[in-house]
Amino acid sequence: MLCCYVKESQSDFCLFYGTVMALRIQSPFFILWYLLLLSSCMLKKPNNLFSLFFFFFQNEINEVPFFDIQLPYELALKIFQYLGKTELGRCAQVSRTWKILAEDEVLWYRLCQQEGYLLDMSISDRSCWKLALKSCRARERTLKTNWKNRIGGVSQLQYELGKILCDVHSCDGVVIAGYTSGEVRLWDTRTWDYTAPILEPVHGPGDAGPRPHVSFVRINSSLAVAAYEDGTVSIWNLMFGREPIHHYQHNQRIQALALGSEGATVATASGFEVKVESPNDRGFWQTTETFEIQKLVNFLNLVPDVTGSPVTVAAAEDVVYLLKAEDPGKILHSVYGQPVTCLDVSAHEAAFGVKTFGWLLNEPNQILLYNLETSQCLKKMGNSIGDFTCVNLQNSPPNMLVTGNKDRRVRVFDLRKSESLCSLYAHQLGVSAVQMDDWKIVSGGEEGLVCVWDHRMGTKLWEMYARHPVRHIWFNSHSLITANIPDEKNPRGTSIVADDLTTHRKHRGIIYAYEFSVDQLAVESILPICRSSYDEVTGYNYNIGLSVPYDNI
Repeated sequence: MLCCYVKESQSDFCLFYGTVMALRIQSPFFILWYLLLLSSCMLKKPNNLFSLFFFFFQNEINEVPFFDIQLPYELALKIFQYLGKTELGRCAQVSRTWKILAEDEVLWYRLCQQEGYLLDMSISDRSCWKLALKSCRARERTLKTNWKNRIGGVSQLQYELGKILCDVHSCDGVVIAGYTSGEVRLWDTRTWDYTAPILEPVHGPGDAGPRPHVSFVRINSSLAVAAYEDGTVSIWNLMFGREPIHHYQHNQRIQALALGSEGATVATASGFEVKVESPNDRGFWQTTETFEIQKLVNFLNLVPDVTGSPVTVAAAEDVVYLLKAEDPGKILHSVYGQPVTCLDVSAHEAAFGVKTFGWLLNEPNQILLYNLETSQCLKKMGNSIGDFTCVNLQNSPPNMLVTGNKDRRVRVFDLRKSESLCSLYAHQLGVSAVQMDDWKIVSGGEEGLVCVWDHRMGTKLWEMYARHPVRHIWFNSHSLITANIPDEKNPRGTSIVADDLTTHRKHRGIIYAYEFSVDQLAVESILPICRSSYDEVTGYNYNIGLSVPYDNI
């Protein structure tokens, strides 16, 4: 036979050439010769040659049978794009042609994108998108199981030299903290090797005395901002190191600080003035807008995803202002004697709690939802005798809102129906911070308790206690960051000496970082000493990092 004279080194070429010709030529003699050649080659290298043959067979499908008609492959692929994972699996069992069509990479790449997996990748980055989707879903199930059973690592983020914790904020796993010593500290919980852990303030000629306390800190993906007790505001670029890139001064104490979720815009409120700072086209920072209002600001937020000049929402006692360059001083809501108790904004809406006259006029406290484009009140939600202390609109699922109240309850509202979907009895001294996603809620209370809930079942999964009130909560699919910040910045029993570093641990406050992507119990997690580089140049006996002569353990 002819195939006996084919050399082993030429078998792949013969198979390739024979595959193409057999599919193009309808001669019975040629097809018989090709089958003999194929059977001989398959005995030598069955795996590689069969996969190559199957590949060419797959690419040569020009028409797909649909019942009694034949459709072009592209049109059949267009129809299959409307099917889900289960339907594609059933179609793959119909025939070999349908199996090839149902496992097309375009279909499974589209499913990955629709379910929110691997959004930053193109179709050419993976060889099998079906397996990629399967692994992503398996990882999601593992994370959900770890969340429910509190399986993972936990770390305590402490900086003893900073004395007492004043404020904490986080963004995508990067945590910023301000202290009574005037220092600002950073942690990157994703890598634990942040290059600039301590942000330096602006040093003036008369800065020989103690630094002022840090009032507020904020952070996003590119900037870190800190406001101090003396009215100074410092801004750092996270890519440029420890020195601030811009700072400015208020004449009075700062009551509120806001940083845009994306971009470079900072807003501060001091006295009866709201100032907005941002860089110009050349990168130089400048005062974009200055607004004069009639009352002291309690809450301040920058509206995200705004094109053009920044938009700020400020709550000052019983008035809510919508501050824009083209319409300064616009009042969004105002009812005399009904102060605003909490505030949060999204791209198009603002939600805030209002304290009413209560039992005197038989009017309970409510959450009001306003449209920022029309300035109209969309919804009035909640009927509570307690004050609403926190509200989370921006980080909640679409058409959902979660609130905390002094009546010890966490409530979830459906914005389409203005109804409370669930009410959870959470904390003995009232709720101080709250966040939710599509299946869980994390709440913090004034008594220092952090609770994780499954709001679909209305059950508590687990809880964690620390000494001070919970003032900050942030989480994503695999990590959780909480901060217990003391209300008393000068506790009794501490030394009056300015350079004394022996503030008792129970007075300092604590930051917890949970990581649920690791498969271990929280009590077995790696100690903070094993994650630190211990590059502090000064310390004292309680600083265990300086007493251990290891850079990395």
